[in-house]
Amino acid sequence: MFKGRLHDPRTATVIGRLLGAAILTAFVTGLISHYLQQPPGWAANLLPSRPSWGYRLTQGLHVASGIAAIPLLFAKLWTVYPRLFEWPPVRSVVHALERLSIGVLVGSVLLQLLTGLLNTLQWYPWPWNFRPTHWALAWVAVGALLLHIAVKAPQIAAHWQRPQLDADGPDRRAFVAAVGAAVGAVTLTTVGQSVTPLKDFDLFAPRHPDHGPQGLPVNRAAAAAGITAERLPGWRLRVDGPRPYELTLDELRAMRQRFVVLPIACVEGWSKNAHWTGVRITDLLDRAGAPPGAHVRVTSMQRHGAYAVMEMGTSYARDPLALLALSLNGQTLALDHGFPARIIAPNRPGVLQTKWVERLEVL
Repeated sequence: MFKGRLHDPRTATVIGRLLGAAILTAFVTGLISHYLQQPPGWAANLLPSRPSWGYRLTQGLHVASGIAAIPLLFAKLWTVYPRLFEWPPVRSVVHALERLSIGVLVGSVLLQLLTGLLNTLQWYPWPWNFRPTHWALAWVAVGALLLHIAVKAPQIAAHWQRPQLDADGPDRRAFVAAVGAAVGAVTLTTVGQSVTPLKDFDLFAPRHPDHGPQGLPVNRAAAAAGITAERLPGWRLRVDGPRPYELTLDELRAMRQRFVVLPIACVEGWSKNAHWTGVRITDLLDRAGAPPGAHVRVTSMQRHGAYAVMEMGTSYARDPLALLALSLNGQTLALDHGFPARIIAPNRPGVLQTKWVERLEVL
């Protein structure tokens, strides 16, 4: 049995269901992020480009729920830590397997939340690739969570409702209120990076939605991508298809310009709407003789990095909101924002909004 006030199954159940909701929200929105960034081949032309704010919402929820899970996890561990010192530590094979599953659950969730938090800071003090590791660890954590819920289902059910006679009720309510205040505080002081009406409270998020050239944050600057002013003279856009052609920047500007309002939404959790002007991708494809169902490979001037080459499925390439953007918020693109031309499309992760575009290839 638990020892000490509030180290009891009822408190553990109350905190546990909040923690479980946060973890499952982060998991589902993480699945969406993963498949939008790296769709399987069969789904490349099926992913929806609408709603235009879809990725902004889901990735904002992903990061916010992950951050909210951190104080919830420590509160949950506080309620159950006396069990770690039970004696004997293993009473049977079943008990040993239960303790092993709890160890996997706690270890995987701690590692998942810690590495996810460091990813929002773009700090990677480990030798492995973050994204595939984060993806695999998410399945381990959720699998362990579901197993734990299944094993503890009778106890969870027994303590789900508030007992009629509960001497510790006021203390429990105070504890849960304190945990709720901690969750509210970390959420309020970080969620403004994506929920811009709350940006004035954005004290601890790694990005502020207004900080950056032309009023928009930058993750990968031109210098980091190896883009310098010396490489830009003579730039031309090449469009390869049944009728290939090239355009100078002046020729692009002479084409019909479209205006859209679309967000940049990055995997680290920040996002912001911006005003973009440029040429529709579908107009460039039509000029190249692309068939209606074609998808597009986009190549950047940057010569290294995981997203120097990107593919757009048909739903994105043919969406009238998808542009080869030439200006941002009424000004010519800054070099850090992709001058001379960049992709902006609805419902896309920021890493796929390719900057410094030099080639479109009909596939």
